[in-house]
Amino acid sequence: MEQTKKRPGRPKAQPKAPAVEAAPVAKKTLPIKRKEAVNPNAEFELMRKSGVVYMLPQKGVTVFDSEKDTVRELRYCPNEPSVWRDEQSDNATRQSVIFRDGKMFVPKSQPNLRVFMEKHPFNQANGGNIFRLVDKKRDAEIELKKEFFLTDAVSMVRDKDIQDLLPVAMYFGVNINASVSDIRYNLLRIAKTKTQEFIESFDSPQVRTRSILQQAADYQIIKMTSDSVKWFDSNTMIVSVPVGQEPLDVLARFCLTEKGSPVLATLEERLERLA
Repeated sequence: MEQTKKRPGRPKAQPKAPAVEAAPVAKKTLPIKRKEAVNPNAEFELMRKSGVVYMLPQKGVTVFDSEKDTVRELRYCPNEPSVWRDEQSDNATRQSVIFRDGKMFVPKSQPNLRVFMEKHPFNQANGGNIFRLVDKKRDAEIELKKEFFLTDAVSMVRDKDIQDLLPVAMYFGVNINASVSDIRYNLLRIAKTKTQEFIESFDSPQVRTRSILQQAADYQIIKMTSDSVKWFDSNTMIVSVPVGQEPLDVLARFCLTEKGSPVLATLEERLERLA
């Protein structure tokens, strides 16, 4: 009997190895560079109100030219490349420089006008008090600083202990015999109107000294009259008061000198005994 030949079977499929996913490549985030807007034009403004139209004086305006080491006359002539009269032609025609509603814009196409404005003695940058260059970035920084100062001052009124606030209150003439709420309220008004002075007063020797002297007078350790300040118990004069001056101011200045420092030390010692 003939043996049947077996056909070779198909090779068994090998199991596929699991696909390995590539690790994600971390993308570097580049810092965004902010471009500051550059304005080639210039804007000038008056520092005080001068009506709808203000004409900047030009006749006989002289300034010191450091490059030439001499005083030169300055004037604006639109058709002249120089703002110095001695460098202008005989046919140079002067043109009025006018502020309207307190503002004046100088385009890039008028560089000689900008030079004239920058060198003019009325410019704040040159010590003048009539007009100034508008610098919005600088003005924003100034306003931001003011806001931060105001926030700090308000926080002081709210957070400081009343004992720390009393010397400052006395310095600014606030009635310290009122309620704590009234004292803080009055100091808050001062903090909003005299912000920097209010903040600096907490570290001021003058404020601390005046507080000690006022307490010494209240506790009858010293007595102040229009012409002198004396010890209450012995009636011995500490310092004389010139006509027209406040006794407290005179005594405060005296106590801050080397000669008057022993008086201040004695007053502090006596007040501590009463505490």
